[in-house]
Amino acid sequence: PQSEVVTSKETLNNQLASYTQKFKGSEIPRPEHWGGYIIKPISMEFWQGRPNRMHDRIRYTLLENFEWKIERLAP
Repeated sequence: PQSEVVTSKETLNNQLASYTQKFKGSEIPRPEHWGGYIIKPISMEFWQGRPNRMHDRIRYTLLENFEWKIERLAP
């Protein structure tokens, strides 16, 4: 399950390979109550706080050619 502690990255890769083979060529079943959202971001900011308040702020902006422009912002 999501957010469960895993023993290694190799374990995850093995599980992925197993499920990829199991559902190859077919739709993966979902519970009837399953739902979701599609989020199409045009801008995202990552912020990492620092004790001295010189926080790291990185902004990603989606361009018309679907590449991301990366900019460092002032704290």
